[in-house]
Amino acid sequence: MSMIIAGRFDTQDQAEKVCASLQDAGFNEDHISQFYVNPHGQHAIYPIGGDESASPGSEDSGHGALVGGGIGAAAGVAAGIAAIPVVGPIGAVVGAGIGAYTGSLVGAMKETDKDSEVDEIVEETPLKEQQLTERHAGVHVAVKVAADTRQEAIAVLRNHGGAELEEAEGELRNGEWIDFNPTKAVKLLPEDLS
Repeated sequence: MSMIIAGRFDTQDQAEKVCASLQDAGFNEDHISQFYVNPHGQHAIYPIGGDESASPGSEDSGHGALVGGGIGAAAGVAAGIAAIPVVGPIGAVVGAGIGAYTGSLVGAMKETDKDSEVDEIVEETPLKEQQLTERHAGVHVAVKVAADTRQEAIAVLRNHGGAELEEAEGELRNGEWIDFNPTKAVKLLPEDLS
């Protein structure tokens, strides 16, 4: 494992300039990687797409569907019983089915709509103290560093407008970050680090 310093850039042109500056500063071209990170959820980690086996907000949707289905079925039976003189006894069964379906849909959607407490915690934490849960989308430049070249790499990335500078351990060779995982938590470098 090697020490890697990386940063996000707004444009491809910016990233190419920082790669050239890193080479001018003495970093080997094979130890510099430029790549694009897709937005969250679009990393295709799973064969059918996506980054997670389930939608993060859907944990309680099954419970919501069950509760909503029960309430909807009861309301449907009540409406069906009231309609027996008009449509006959089958109305109670049809009413229960329609009510259960509608109630389960509404219940599941209501539980899926809850805000995540994690988002609130991250928003309240100053950026320099955060460990991002995932890299933001954009063009990224990573460079393999040693203890004596670390500060130089940070300075070059910052001088070219690098955002969310991070420090990671990994394998970067032949211009490719071999074990890069876009969904792995990011250890941000403090902004005042020079």
